[in-house]
Amino acid sequence: MAARSSPPLTTKDKIAGQTEAMNRVLGLPSVVAYGLASMGLLAVFTIYGTGVKLSDGHLPAAYIIALTAMLLTAHSYARMAWAVPKSGSAYMYARLSFGPYAGFFVGWTMLLGYIFLPMVNFLLTGLYLNTLFTSIPPWIFTLASIILVGILAMVGVTWVGKLNIALAVAGSGIVAIFSVLAFIHADHLSAETLIAPIAPQSGSLGTVMAAAAVLSFAFLGFDGVSNLAEETKKPRQNIPRAIMLSTLIIGILFFLVAWAGSQLYPNWRDLTNLDAAGTEMMRKIGGPMLATVFLAIYIFGTTLCGTAAQMSVSRVLFTMGRDRVLPMVLSRLHPRFKTPYVASLLVSGLSLVSLLLTLEQAVYMINFGALVAFAAVNLAAFKYFWVDQKKRGMRALFSYLLAPLAGFAFISYLWSSLEWFSYLVGAAWVVVGVGILAWQTKGFTKPPPPLQLDG
Repeated sequence: MAARSSPPLTTKDKIAGQTEAMNRVLGLPSVVAYGLASMGLLAVFTIYGTGVKLSDGHLPAAYIIALTAMLLTAHSYARMAWAVPKSGSAYMYARLSFGPYAGFFVGWTMLLGYIFLPMVNFLLTGLYLNTLFTSIPPWIFTLASIILVGILAMVGVTWVGKLNIALAVAGSGIVAIFSVLAFIHADHLSAETLIAPIAPQSGSLGTVMAAAAVLSFAFLGFDGVSNLAEETKKPRQNIPRAIMLSTLIIGILFFLVAWAGSQLYPNWRDLTNLDAAGTEMMRKIGGPMLATVFLAIYIFGTTLCGTAAQMSVSRVLFTMGRDRVLPMVLSRLHPRFKTPYVASLLVSGLSLVSLLLTLEQAVYMINFGALVAFAAVNLAAFKYFWVDQKKRGMRALFSYLLAPLAGFAFISYLWSSLEWFSYLVGAAWVVVGVGILAWQTKGFTKPPPPLQLDG
């Protein structure tokens, strides 16, 4: 289907003759909480040691740069979510702007990241619970997490939404407690120590930029908000707002932790274990009790992050099944919960692979697909609004030309910094996708099934 200029799409669609629809039960707070859970509300503590080392103590400045850059891509997602209030995220946006072949390629590639994102959380849950219950092997906890998340993803977004709000409150609370206590326990608090981590000298700017590139991966997951478009009230208003709000809120929380940590340890080399810097800082300011509370909330967060990731990928599979570019069975909804249960069961089955993977291997799988999707959405926003809709004016100049292209440039820079293993896995995944598309189109002799939307 050739890309063409068209008005914003409505939510009333006739797709492959399907009459069933998911329940619209989510309001703005629930969707924002989902976005926070998707990105991992307390992930800043996990990567604190790595980030502070890469930035040479200028972690707050690196987060400011990373947040600014990721807000550009979040803005593109928000604008496309307004134009296309449907599940499917980057797949839908690329298909609308560039046609069915591009849509399939982007959708298939993003599935690589989406499928492995829950696995990272399952593995983290296993590793962290093993530190509390050392006699039980991590794989037992990982398997239990897969089963629990599979159940949560199937029973629907209402229950998960309530749990996400609870996590948002608990996670924000632990960040606030940490920040206040860190400033109280700082040995040499002064204007100089407050400003130094935020304002690096010119000679350190390259180091901070390199750290910002790595820290940007902590924001992966905000795009999952767009997959809830068909379960959200007033999606054209609430989904764009939730994308921007969740990205901004988590960026501010990340910055606060980094800034408070820089006051607690002005010299980052004083940290004895960079891999467990978060727990070490918690113990210093609050003793074992605060460290235990932090660990409990962290495990709660990884479980809900895995649930959010599984819900995202199941809805992309649902949409691609509904469009008949993947088997239609994936578009079946549960008769009671109105969730894509077949797609969710498939993801749970695939997640068993995490029992054979290391955490590092799972992370490598995510980045390739996620960054391809981010780049595609930036280009889709530029083409749909600036080229096809011919939006003009100062606001349009920023929103539909400068911001998407700047976002695309930054994502391209991140993509170029991936490890070779990510490229290898990504290339193999694309080859499989080409084979599936060739089968669907009988050797590319006919176009992929059309996207049937009335608007």
